[in-house]
Amino acid sequence: MMKYKGIIYVVLFLTAFILFTSAYIVDETEQVVITQFGKVVGDPVTTPGLNFKVPFIQKASYFPKNLQEWDGDPGQIPTKDKTFIWVDTFARWKIVDPIKYFQTVNNMTSAQSRLDDIIDPAVRNFVTSYRLVESVRNSDRPMDTFESFDGTENNPSPDVQNKDAKEQPQKHISQYKIEVGRSEINKKIIAQAQPKLEAFGIELVDVKIKRINYVEKVRDAVYGRMIAERKQIAEKFRSEGRGEASNIRGDKEKELQLIKSQAYKTAQEIKGKADAKATAIYADSYGVDPGFYSLVKTLDVYKSALDKSSTLVISTESDFMKYFKGIKGE
Repeated sequence: MMKYKGIIYVVLFLTAFILFTSAYIVDETEQVVITQFGKVVGDPVTTPGLNFKVPFIQKASYFPKNLQEWDGDPGQIPTKDKTFIWVDTFARWKIVDPIKYFQTVNNMTSAQSRLDDIIDPAVRNFVTSYRLVESVRNSDRPMDTFESFDGTENNPSPDVQNKDAKEQPQKHISQYKIEVGRSEINKKIIAQAQPKLEAFGIELVDVKIKRINYVEKVRDAVYGRMIAERKQIAEKFRSEGRGEASNIRGDKEKELQLIKSQAYKTAQEIKGKADAKATAIYADSYGVDPGFYSLVKTLDVYKSALDKSSTLVISTESDFMKYFKGIKGE
């Protein structure tokens, strides 16, 4: 009995070992190609779950089913208008035919190398075929500033700026006409690269230009030009502000002078009426008592002409001192 039990244990162990080596699990993000002595057997397994193969003879090769990333090396590329720029691109791809993929590239390192060899030339080909502005912008939509792409100013005149924005919308004028645009260039890159990748069982899902920049030689000069242009625009706004401030100050001075002249006119009218009334009173008093009127007027002259420091040398017969002579005689 002990002998039979040992045989049963060995059989069970071998059965479990064979089942373990023949079973394989496919994840939802994976797909499997079964090979036998290096040759593909059957169709690829793309549905997740538990599957079986012939142990020791057949081998399961796993490949990703989800999207994979490709990040290109930034490179210097001349545009059609002879502008040298640094272009950085990225792409998303996936394995759609795992059998072709297994038979050609077989692993991720080789796949990335093939993508480099196919996508990089396509990017260079289309960037060099169009002007810089085509790789930068997607359309001719109006820009958010008063400045065209080449730095020329397109500001409305001050008279137009002061009008209602609904009646006088701001016009944005650009020197460049976008014929293709950045999005279309991306699509053309995909269209050129995809047929070459089909032989490897790869589908190129998307390609995008991640960044465009000037080469280091001209970057400082371009930044300097941009700063100078912005300073020029800022100075223009300051100049317009100073002109508007001068107009406001001129209007203020004009209104102030008008107020002063009206106030002076009113004061003179009041003063004239008061003088006329005083003259009438003096005239009435002169008619009642001419001697008293003459005394009052003479005392006013004394008050205005003489003070403590005044020295006056006149004849005793002068009429200027006649009232003093009258007082002395009394």
